[in-house]
Amino acid sequence: MGKRLEMAVAALNGAVGDYLARTGNGLATEMAFVKDGAPLAVTRAGLAAAFPDATSRAVVLVPGLMCSESIWQMPDGDDYGTLLARDLGFTPLYARYNTGLSIPDNGARLAALLEALVGAWPAPLDELLPLGFSMGGLVVRSACHAATLEGHGWLKLVRRAIYVGTPHHGAPLERIGRVVARVLAAVPDPYTRLAAQLGDMRSEGVKDLGDAHPVPLLDGIRHYLVAGSLSTDPRLAALFGDAMVPMGSGTNGLAQARGTRALPPGHVKVVAGVGHIALAHDPHVYAQIREWCEKEPS
Repeated sequence: MGKRLEMAVAALNGAVGDYLARTGNGLATEMAFVKDGAPLAVTRAGLAAAFPDATSRAVVLVPGLMCSESIWQMPDGDDYGTLLARDLGFTPLYARYNTGLSIPDNGARLAALLEALVGAWPAPLDELLPLGFSMGGLVVRSACHAATLEGHGWLKLVRRAIYVGTPHHGAPLERIGRVVARVLAAVPDPYTRLAAQLGDMRSEGVKDLGDAHPVPLLDGIRHYLVAGSLSTDPRLAALFGDAMVPMGSGTNGLAQARGTRALPPGHVKVVAGVGHIALAHDPHVYAQIREWCEKEPS
């Protein structure tokens, strides 16, 4: 599958992926790890073939809504995974999934996939690092919650989790979409109501982005958050964030509740002048990720 086709399928899944899955459509993307565009067999033999030099540290990169693993790629071909492999010895794995499914559904699927991964990893594994971009961060949160409920072993290997541009308190553009759909539906005109029905066909995954994430950040894991800001003016940054995710949502509310920080100040980084999509492949963001990963969790 070519890169453009991958991107088109990812966008389609984000928009109506729940419908594709419900109707058994072959375009529905299954939760999987991919390498060079192809799904990986999560078996000891399959992983050994894919990673002959597998290390004791693995980073799992989970992309956002309507994104494939190509969202991480920088202009020179590197990404956060390859750079962590080069600099700190992590083995990178890239998740691909149906972003149109609900976040809890994808979280449960990711949790099961990680449990299978840990059981089949071809080397002793000491650390598993989840790194989620945008919706991917919410899926990571849900996966940790599901792993707790299911008693999965992989969670014990998670010392830290990193969230990049994640709308922990929801994305207002999705909430605006709901309001517009309700207003259009109330207009006594068949064409307007049809427009409302089309607007309300947003996938469960998209609708989930409008709400604050109901699952708390788990204790026992060091959580690190990166938020973007298009403006260097603190007032505009707080208001508009990275154009998709407001500052308060990207920082789990910490930017608006300084007296009640749930996380240490050093666990939150605001990158000025970087929009939402660019957060997934920005050298300044990587520099912060590397700094956090160099620290030994207590």
